[in-house]
Amino acid sequence: MNEDYKIENELLKQRINELEERLKIYTCGKKYYEKNKEKVMENGANYLQKLKEENPEKLKEYRKRAYQKRKEKMKQEEKIIEK
Repeated sequence: MNEDYKIENELLKQRINELEERLKIYTCGKKYYEKNKEKVMENGANYLQKLKEENPEKLKEYRKRAYQKRKEKMKQEEKIIEK
């Protein structure tokens, strides 16, 4: 019985290590953005400019959604302050 738990524990530890290694692949992107911050900002600005020319309705939708999220966040902060 005790042997089974030890074996299972070792298998789970190996699985955890495998998953942590896979997770590193997805979480290391922060370093990329720190190194290439200017390039990322430029690409974002270019995308917005292109969107403004090609599909202004979509841009209005994005801005409206951003405004609504800011407004919602402010309401939540006010509720926290009131408590």
